[in-house]
Amino acid sequence: MVKPKLRPRRDATVASPYQEARDELFQQIMQCGVIGCHPDDQKEWFDNTLQYLAGRYSELKPTELTELRTLGERFAQPTKKQAQEAEAAAV
Repeated sequence: MVKPKLRPRRDATVASPYQEARDELFQQIMQCGVIGCHPDDQKEWFDNTLQYLAGRYSELKPTELTELRTLGERFAQPTKKQAQEAEAAAV
């Protein structure tokens, strides 16, 4: 009888506050329907959400919060294909 090979156990990695805040931001973007909203509504939503995240993750530096906003705004933009379809429908 052959013994099965034991795989070494991997330690669970702990996410940094920045990673947790980023993941939470992306989840909120998907759940709140921010994608495809009017730019003014998106700006207001990001202002409020990042203020909330800054309080929730007080360890974050201002530069990290700025980076989170940039990532979130990029994530909330429609894909190039969707933008082209919307442009074609408007013509």
